[in-house]
Amino acid sequence: MSDEIKDFETTPALTFEATPEEQQMMETYSAQIDLHDSQAILEYGVGTQKKMADFSENALKSVRTKDLGEVEEMLSGLVTELKNFDAEEEKGFLGIFKKPANKVAAMKAKYDKAEVNVNEVCEALEKQQVILMKDIAMLDQMYDANLSYFKELSMYIQAGKKKLEETRNGELAQALAKAEQSGLPEDAQAAKDIQAMCERFEKKIHDLELTRMISIQTAPQIRLVQNNDTLMAEKIQSTIVNTIPLWKSQMVLALGVEHSAQAAKAQREVTDVTNELLRKNADVLKTASVESAKESERGIVDLETLKHTNETLIATFDEVMQIQAEGRAKRQEAEQQMLQMENDLKNKLLEIRG
Repeated sequence: MSDEIKDFETTPALTFEATPEEQQMMETYSAQIDLHDSQAILEYGVGTQKKMADFSENALKSVRTKDLGEVEEMLSGLVTELKNFDAEEEKGFLGIFKKPANKVAAMKAKYDKAEVNVNEVCEALEKQQVILMKDIAMLDQMYDANLSYFKELSMYIQAGKKKLEETRNGELAQALAKAEQSGLPEDAQAAKDIQAMCERFEKKIHDLELTRMISIQTAPQIRLVQNNDTLMAEKIQSTIVNTIPLWKSQMVLALGVEHSAQAAKAQREVTDVTNELLRKNADVLKTASVESAKESERGIVDLETLKHTNETLIATFDEVMQIQAEGRAKRQEAEQQMLQMENDLKNKLLEIRG
């Protein structure tokens, strides 16, 4: 096999639908395959298979090291912080016998304490969001790399199948015809060698097809992980830009009301604001809890996907065993035929001597 075939990993990425230029490229590679070069056939497509193995290992590490539980805990803690603060403030609002100045001071003190905790959680969430965004971009790169490996494997498989078909219809057919016509053991052996060479190369192509199937199954798995990261990043973004500003604006409103000149009117307004805030927090908490429950109950991979993958693998093993059985049967049949041919030749030689 030429060096150009060995350097296939450096060729441009192909599209799913082969263009005329890509088809010509495949035919060029196919023409350069030498089935008589055992070492080259042994290494056929190994470079891409090695890259797929390394890629799968890196993808597995990425999934193993990803733990979104910490983010969920921070979001839950933030909701609890806001909810507890509101509950405490409701009691403060209802303390009508306190002096307005004392109430304002108490609210400010509680607000300042809660704000410190909320800001710390927000900073941690923002850092996690940056990490998630980087992971999402990295998963896009992984998806593109996996697609590139799929295309490379497809090229190897198509080129190999074309070469295999040409060899069986050409060189092997001619060798079998020559052996049948001459009846010489060396011609029969030559034909058998070519046939065995084709069988080995066919197994090599099948091995590449198994690797390509792994690539096909990896693509949706990458997208599932990426979708989980995206959902979590969106949840963090919603918390930062919606929930926290709403909470702060409500607290500013409550403090402003406490400075009202009319104590009775201020008390009514504070009560209304507090009730409204409690309802909104309850609605937000309900929504967040329902969404969290939905996401926690959802599996990373659907059962139907696993079932389909399992059935495909079983079918693949069945086909491989069937091909191996047929190969053994053909080899046994060929051995019987060659033995018969050898006996016929010996008998004929004895007749000639007699």
